[in-house]
Amino acid sequence: MAMLSNLDLIRRVPLFSLLTGEQAQSIAEGVVKRRYRRGEVIVEQGTKSNALYILLTGRARVVTADARGREVILAVLQPGDYLGEMSLIDNEPHSATVRAEVQCDVLVLGRPEFARCLPENSSLSYAIMRGLVARLRAADRQIESLALLDVYGRVARALLDMSEEGAEYKLIRNKVSRQDLAKVVGASREMVSRVMKDLEERGFIQTQENGSVHIMERLAHR
Repeated sequence: MAMLSNLDLIRRVPLFSLLTGEQAQSIAEGVVKRRYRRGEVIVEQGTKSNALYILLTGRARVVTADARGREVILAVLQPGDYLGEMSLIDNEPHSATVRAEVQCDVLVLGRPEFARCLPENSSLSYAIMRGLVARLRAADRQIESLALLDVYGRVARALLDMSEEGAEYKLIRNKVSRQDLAKVVGASREMVSRVMKDLEERGFIQTQENGSVHIMERLAHR
């Protein structure tokens, strides 16, 4: 690999297969090669790295973890795969950590060079990309929730995700269907009903006559 130029490496990456010669050359001039040792973190959940990473050799795990350090493997990346694009598109922190399983050689493309490959911010295609990233982040959260949280935790997270900021507390304006909530959190309707009743009795939530739900601040810190 040491004998190959950046342009040669770019042409071997499926992500860049549709680039014109001029575009490929522009990308090649903007990338740097980096090597990660086994166990080394490439990107870390909750941080921003402002770069796109393309795996040339090796293998890496995409994992998400809770506050107690318990991890769920979301994906295993192979040569040709890339990471960091979600954070670059929506400018939010990484939703997961990527760690090298074995020694990995990576091409790193910075934010300015990546931005030149994107459509204009005002374009429909850019809006669609941001929408897709939002869905992917929601899917990552759902996988993490199902794997790491008990039913109480999953119901609490689902309620917070459904809520919006009100004047004094978070608010879910529409009636919360126990059946739909059960499908979201992967539990029975009966179990969700028991959890909701317990949350109400303990003062975490208040269900109004019209079916809307007021969420007390302490639920977010449960």
